[in-house]
Amino acid sequence: MDAHTTVMTEHGSNVTRPVLVIGSLNMDLVARCELLPRAGQTVFGNDFFTAAGGKGANQAVAAARLGADVTMAGCVGNDQFGRELLTGLADAGVRAGAVAATDRPTGTALITVDASGANTIVVISGANMACDAALVDRALAGSPHPGILLLQHEIPVEANAHAIAAAHAAGWFVILNPAPARDIASELLPWIDIIAPNETEAAALTGRTVANRDDALAAGRDLVARGARAALITLGGDGALYCDGNGALHCPAVAVRAVDTTAAGDGYLGALAASLASGRSLPDSLGFASAAAGLAVTRLGAQPSLGTHAEVTDFIARYGAPVPQAIA
Repeated sequence: MDAHTTVMTEHGSNVTRPVLVIGSLNMDLVARCELLPRAGQTVFGNDFFTAAGGKGANQAVAAARLGADVTMAGCVGNDQFGRELLTGLADAGVRAGAVAATDRPTGTALITVDASGANTIVVISGANMACDAALVDRALAGSPHPGILLLQHEIPVEANAHAIAAAHAAGWFVILNPAPARDIASELLPWIDIIAPNETEAAALTGRTVANRDDALAAGRDLVARGARAALITLGGDGALYCDGNGALHCPAVAVRAVDTTAAGDGYLGALAASLASGRSLPDSLGFASAAAGLAVTRLGAQPSLGTHAEVTDFIARYGAPVPQAIA
């Protein structure tokens, strides 16, 4: 592995660093049923609940519950959902002063979860589309020194592009979760320290089929060849595959019975950011993130499923921490 073996090799001394998340905040409207409906089909549900969500907010809460110093930047509406989301961030220990209230309605997500934990999600962006370069600049300027920046694709492409360029120039370690998948300007890739898609997103970004670990390795190498510093492809039950210019690692998942996979990927990336920000090595951070995601899928909801440091530590004591292995 190269400088990504520890985030601090290139970005400063081995000390705890802040985590900044710029991204989406949504209220999730969740229905549980035995089977996901097909097109034109009506099914009866077993349960309905609302839960705080949005990929950005999920990742921020995940990192904060694990002890990281986290700031969330984004937009909500002047409505009840927006107020509830801000309260939830504060309760999780996330600094929310960089979250702006707008006249647009708070983002929502309509989520259906079946008996196996699989889900379908429809996102209505709402206030998330008000994120702009000015908000990004305020968020970056609000940190006393650079740390880990987490981005996703649920805010405008222009805001993300500005965040990547400005954060890289200021010395931040940039992690982009390209979800949902959309094209990324080639000039931005060299400023992304880790691009972290799942199989579907990796396939969309590279034009390759990603159906197994070998496919993921080929897609990851493709993204690195295009300029990304490193690629991390999450593979659900098969864990995650990391590669950079010097090699590749596979980190297995924890074998548990999934109840709800909503926010498992967000929990994984929030845990990865928290671990790297604390100065842990990349391999150790991959194992810790896998354990955090394993705990999340055993619980219902997005943010309600995300564990504290004590809970993840207990989970590791019961199931063990996955150990990444080098692959050819």
